[in-house]
Amino acid sequence: MLRRSRRSVFLAAATAAIIGLTSACSAGGSSTPSGGASGGTTLTFLTFETPNLNAAFWDAAIARTSAKVPGVTIKKLVSPTTDRASYAKQLLASGQLPDLMLGVSPSDFVKAGALAPFAADQLNQFEYPSAGAIDGKTYQLPWATQGVPFVYYNKDDFAKAGIANPPTTWAEFLAACAKLKAAGITPIEIGGGGTDTWADQYPLVAAVSTDLYPANPTFLADLASGKASFTDPRFVAAAQKVATLASEGYLDKAGLSRSYANTEQAFRDNKAAMYPMGTWFPASADTNPPSFGVGVFTWPTDGGQPAVPVFTGGGMTVSSKAPNTSLAQKWALAFSTDKDNLDAQVKADGLFMAVKGYTPPSTLGANYMASYQLYQEAATNKKTVNSFGSEQGSGALPSGVTNDMQKAIVDLINGNKSAAQFAQAMQDSYRKNTNGG
Repeated sequence: MLRRSRRSVFLAAATAAIIGLTSACSAGGSSTPSGGASGGTTLTFLTFETPNLNAAFWDAAIARTSAKVPGVTIKKLVSPTTDRASYAKQLLASGQLPDLMLGVSPSDFVKAGALAPFAADQLNQFEYPSAGAIDGKTYQLPWATQGVPFVYYNKDDFAKAGIANPPTTWAEFLAACAKLKAAGITPIEIGGGGTDTWADQYPLVAAVSTDLYPANPTFLADLASGKASFTDPRFVAAAQKVATLASEGYLDKAGLSRSYANTEQAFRDNKAAMYPMGTWFPASADTNPPSFGVGVFTWPTDGGQPAVPVFTGGGMTVSSKAPNTSLAQKWALAFSTDKDNLDAQVKADGLFMAVKGYTPPSTLGANYMASYQLYQEAATNKKTVNSFGSEQGSGALPSGVTNDMQKAIVDLINGNKSAAQFAQAMQDSYRKNTNGG
């Protein structure tokens, strides 16, 4: 699972964390020897378990990889929570950082000198070798891409509202929302309840990514250097789009109290016609199809030119204090390029693997293939942009800013902050989190 730095999210956004061998057991995690021959080097590996990515899934992947890298014994450490980044920071503070971690944003760990960079010649198997680089060095293997977000929609609702084709321009999108509302259908599902505050951000992420980044792809770098501000009129205009969707009654505001799982279920239960979400959703839709046909399109832009928000990264990191960093990196690379491992991740989590020469299995479901084809078309035509807030590496937003953003979005949607006030709150948070107040 990536960003889900946003779930992980950013993907994302909210993912699982790990604890050291002793701490894990006391905190509710678990530790299991898995793979490798006896003797040699023992490495600890952070994993997280979900219904799709269960213990058997990880054990099989570890065994396949260890067969390719003799002399390594992997001790699998299973996260007890869904916030593995925070847990990993606790482990770092206690000197128990795992030797191998998957899907943990590297920025804070690099600042602490806790990760070993990969050499350029170790990255030549990846499509985007510099994705997520920090000061020119790559600490996390850029093994997969996700669209964050695409817009999934209920084909039956669109037909009922008389919408023949998915919208491509912002004006068409608003017109589609108006038709849905007139037909008694809430247009857009959102989330954000409990610990899943990250699930409220996708309309904003889409609007900023597609409106601001095509005009200024270096916005975050300019923000860091003081050349740009969140009060930029283009950022304010993107925030205004979210405010407009809310004020017109096009967002399911009840979703702000729903967990991520309940938000997906609300879409499945036909509480709204559209669901802006990362491209991990097709794995769920193909495994357990809703009662209606699902379509997908990319977030519309003002002029109709595609700008597809994507995040690439989420792969392995290696501790600089691993007992053998060279061997650990060799194992990480083997794990991240093994065809069976890649196929398993695609089937379970809907990833677009960013490994050269990789082709997804022909048996994948229609929802995955529809999303993958949209991504491939955008990538081929160079119409992808960074997914705002999911960035890693030197351009990443401080975690405190993304946390503040997810809280401030609630005020934007509920009308307690104007778009300009929301933008100023973002700028204030950025100043606080980069200058210490």
